[in-house]
Amino acid sequence: MGSGGEERGNGTGFDGAMAAELVAGLRRSFASRRTRSHEWRAAQLKGIVRMIDEKESAIMAALHEDLAKPQMESYLHEISLAKAACTFALKEMKCWMKPEKVPTSLTTFPSSAEIISEPLGVVLVISAWNYPFLLSIDPVIGALVAGNAVVLKPSEVAPATSYFFAKVLPEYIDNSCVKIVEGSIPETTALLEQKWDKIFYTGNGKVGRIVMAAAAKHLTPVALELGGKCPVLVDSSVDVKVAAKRIAVGKWGCNNGQACIAPDYILTTKSFAPTLVDAMKRTLEKFYGKDPLESADLSRIVNSNHFKRLMSLLDDENVSDTIVYGGQRDEQHLKIAPTLLLDVPHDSSMMKEEIFGPFLPIVTFDEVEDCIDFINSKSKPLAAYLFTKDRKIEDKFVKNVSAGGMLINDVALHLANPHLPFGGVGESGIGAYHGKFSFDAFSHKKAVLSRGFGGEAPARYPPYTPQKQRILRGLINGSIIALVLAILGFPRD
Repeated sequence: MGSGGEERGNGTGFDGAMAAELVAGLRRSFASRRTRSHEWRAAQLKGIVRMIDEKESAIMAALHEDLAKPQMESYLHEISLAKAACTFALKEMKCWMKPEKVPTSLTTFPSSAEIISEPLGVVLVISAWNYPFLLSIDPVIGALVAGNAVVLKPSEVAPATSYFFAKVLPEYIDNSCVKIVEGSIPETTALLEQKWDKIFYTGNGKVGRIVMAAAAKHLTPVALELGGKCPVLVDSSVDVKVAAKRIAVGKWGCNNGQACIAPDYILTTKSFAPTLVDAMKRTLEKFYGKDPLESADLSRIVNSNHFKRLMSLLDDENVSDTIVYGGQRDEQHLKIAPTLLLDVPHDSSMMKEEIFGPFLPIVTFDEVEDCIDFINSKSKPLAAYLFTKDRKIEDKFVKNVSAGGMLINDVALHLANPHLPFGGVGESGIGAYHGKFSFDAFSHKKAVLSRGFGGEAPARYPPYTPQKQRILRGLINGSIIALVLAILGFPRD
């Protein structure tokens, strides 16, 4: 056991026995019922806000060490969103916690009914490396708002941010109810062997399947925040200058494309493609200069393995000839320039796998309808984007494309609205969070029906004579006459 709430995994032999002991301790803390009160939950969120305010520079330093993430991007996309999640929850939490009164029915008259939100218990959060601060703390915020005890397993691929959480977070929260486990596959495996009340995983589908298989052994519910190939359909009616800027900042301004909601590919018509490509080129040069590898506003690729994976996509002989802008690389500094590609072969790895990097293929079709058909031929994405001024195209896109979320005439901003659920569908994930959806994700909705000892209906009890059966059938079908007869005590015994 490390200091405070830190449970060190790397190099300390964290195994199944230690994981079991960790979970048992958290179950004892949860059983004490301290996490149930509004005061406790609010205190945890206020502690996280204080940590963000006092340690902002340390958070930025960790993000820069892990990803060379620009300071403004770190603030906009991680720090500010985490703080906003806390302040929104602090404002709304009392309302969320209140029992929800619901109507009753004739068959239970007289009675009252309500839905009570209660914490699930002890939950596990396994986070991702691309937004290592936000994607770690945001689910933890949801779990705490709902009154749970939590284990956070930060990604080992972002070691500086993982270390920050292990060392700093315990100073600001109740570390008897929140623990941080550092480590990689062995530590994660030891954690997954335990029985949890929910597992919340952010990452890729391959590991998501491992998490789900481990959870199934204990019938543990899961939330899987995955990804997929997020399409951007661009219609010729758009303001192309504005569209190009919004696409560019949503792609390369989001961790240089290393984001689950970043545009993965563009679809447009063959006739409009030259105009769009030209606008994108001008925008990229304006944003990142003539030598984007020197730009301070672009994150680097997270590590050499991901750099090599991306290069294998780009160096495919059927793909490299389709580059129309960019393609520069600096392996020593793990930098890759924003890269546009036109009409990449549909059967290439670039178009089959989630890119998760700075490449943006542009796929062309004769008609907009063909673009929609192409999107629907693929797995359902985490996000789908449309740029158009045509309301008919917008309506068709919204009604016919299935995706975790959707945004018209912009990119990625939907995740900043706490009133909208954020999550995938199908291959892009299970479950959703943000705002009240985070509270609901970590809560059990307990149904409570309450009756007094009056309102006895003899027809309810055997023996079921023909007269009783008529009254019971009437009650079930909502008959007021049957209700009156039942209340008056018919049939008389």
